[in-house]
Amino acid sequence: MIVFPNAKINLGLQVSGKRADGYHNLRTVFYPIQLADMLEAVRADDFSFQSSGLPIDGNTDNNLCIRAWKKMQEVYNLPPVSLYLHKIIPMGAGLGGGSSDGAFTLRLINQLFNLNCPDAQLNAFALELGSDCPFFLLNQPAKAAGRGEELLPIELPQLKGKTILLANPGIHISTAWAFAQLDLSKPVPEFPAIENLPLEQWKETLLNDFEPVVFQQHPEIAAIREKFYAMGAIYAAMTGTGSTVFGIFDTAPADWKQGFPSQYTLLESK
Repeated sequence: MIVFPNAKINLGLQVSGKRADGYHNLRTVFYPIQLADMLEAVRADDFSFQSSGLPIDGNTDNNLCIRAWKKMQEVYNLPPVSLYLHKIIPMGAGLGGGSSDGAFTLRLINQLFNLNCPDAQLNAFALELGSDCPFFLLNQPAKAAGRGEELLPIELPQLKGKTILLANPGIHISTAWAFAQLDLSKPVPEFPAIENLPLEQWKETLLNDFEPVVFQQHPEIAAIREKFYAMGAIYAAMTGTGSTVFGIFDTAPADWKQGFPSQYTLLESK
């Protein structure tokens, strides 16, 4: 059985303070995009995990696919599976690829073994894996609050038919470092109701709190956003804590990849 865990972008991102549990309170809009990994699970005599595509950093035991499988296996006493992940979504790039892989593993195991696991339980498993994971079970445009798990689906007709271009310079941004740079003593304005705003107004109203600190440390990331605007983007921003920047266009400019350094990962989605 094969599924395709997709990426997301953040449309705006505000941090309103640190919580007693060590997490931060966020406000953002998650938007799924058509950029995906490939994940396969089959029943097997012994558990195994293999991957191809982009190399996966870190300890294999911390991989969210494996952690998701273990949660399901422990609760339902399942026989072994073989997991195979082909990695296309860049890691540490603000695109939620790891969180998506984990959430899709939960759904895949649920389907493979016909567990009929209740949605509430799947969401609880997903939140244990990571703050972004519950979104990928919903996987439709949604306002998010709390750690990111408080989700309210919304419609964004402004984006129908638009093209989203993404550029990742290969710079790893430490999430812990990025949060540590924020001044959380400042008042946080009301998050804009972008579902009611014309796309042309997003540039002035829809902000990512991490852009100032990341752009100061890595001006080449700021340059990507300005390049997208120079190419005619209606809206451009960094997603998450970076380092991926996206631009929203009516149509992709011809030869838009020219002029970017060769080491950049350049992608096109909807």
